[in-house]
Amino acid sequence: MHAAVPAPMRFRSAGPLRGTVTVPGDKSISHRSLMLSALAVGTSRIEGLLEGEDVLATAAAMRAMGAMIERSADGIWTVDGVGVGGLLQPATALDMGNSGTSTRLLMGLIASHPITATFIGDASLSKRPMGRVTEPLSLMGAEITASPGGRLPLMLRGICPAVPIEYRLPVASAQVKSAVLLAALNTPGITRVIEPVRTRDHSERMLAGFGAALTVEEIADGARLISLHGEAELKPQQIVVPGDPSSAAFIVVAALLVPGSDVTVANVGLNPTRAALFDVLRLMGGDIAYENAREVGGEPVADLRVRHSALANIAVPPDLAPSMIDEFPILFVAQALASGTGTTTGLEELRVKESDRLATMAEGLRAIGVSVEEREDGLVVTGTGGDPLPGGTTIAAKLDHRIAMSFAVAGLVSRGAVVIDDMAPVATSFPVFTDLMTGLGAEAIAG
Repeated sequence: MHAAVPAPMRFRSAGPLRGTVTVPGDKSISHRSLMLSALAVGTSRIEGLLEGEDVLATAAAMRAMGAMIERSADGIWTVDGVGVGGLLQPATALDMGNSGTSTRLLMGLIASHPITATFIGDASLSKRPMGRVTEPLSLMGAEITASPGGRLPLMLRGICPAVPIEYRLPVASAQVKSAVLLAALNTPGITRVIEPVRTRDHSERMLAGFGAALTVEEIADGARLISLHGEAELKPQQIVVPGDPSSAAFIVVAALLVPGSDVTVANVGLNPTRAALFDVLRLMGGDIAYENAREVGGEPVADLRVRHSALANIAVPPDLAPSMIDEFPILFVAQALASGTGTTTGLEELRVKESDRLATMAEGLRAIGVSVEEREDGLVVTGTGGDPLPGGTTIAAKLDHRIAMSFAVAGLVSRGAVVIDDMAPVATSFPVFTDLMTGLGAEAIAG
């Protein structure tokens, strides 16, 4: 997992960003590719897998439960699965590092298997509540013993057969939805999940692609009913993972903000439940062109050509929040350079991410000279209209990879350099972030 020794880095303005880059594979799809391949009977091949620490934690956990997972020299991963119901008892605790996705989804997988697993994680992950996942899994029959506050370390004793349930999500959460659907794979009968607001749908797309009997219906008030027939037999797949839009977001915003920039980010996944940030940036006046649009493995993909733009702040519609929940930190940086005042609401979920992202972003933005008001469910950011930020300070990223990368981008549009106290956590999701940025012309100095 990420290094114990902090890795500070200084980012500063160094002229336009130019060139073409490809970002690592989508993290959400990478996690699910490994998990479902491990539950299929036969050999799956995965191309473009994100090789960040979070995804590697998922791979290690699936190996510990019996799957054969190997990476070839050409970067292709092969997975020989154990079949639904075939997970083995892990010999030791499953170390999830910093990955909340791995933890919550694997809890779902294990809940309907007759095995017991202990989940541990780093200091950041161990502060994150798991109660929203443990509640529905407990209704299905799993026994869960968590640390105070519903946190890690946590022990989950699965049950077979588990009980099919109908569960209405109390808040929009793709991870909770996915955990229940994954538990449903080895549960007899039909498990139903109702989501009041649509969230990222990688799980539904991929479960159907692997052969699970899954249906999605639109019901009253825009809600969706997802039904899965249990005791599934999953078939091995050939998977090509598109570029992660959450990673592309940092390069896109940097290109929009740094004068004279013209950058193409190739092969970006544009799943409509994930790509709302790009829609918001275009509404703000961002010059983002979708080129070579295509479909890969059931997911829409395109190359994004991004040119420096004068942005104008807007009130971001709260119904877009689930489709860009991880991108708000970098959106706040874009708002800081736009004209007018930008408002966001409905972002309570950000308070239980790797850090309290609302509080951490507000604190950091003030430190580099941005006028920002923190509210319970969002921020109000007054932009500079394109003028550089004062900068010239050190940001405490709180072991949060997206906070670190957001303020790295802010450093490129500040008069004084911005120092990130620790860039090491960036390895969880975007290990080549600094290399790609410097390759486009950014200046980043270690130490």
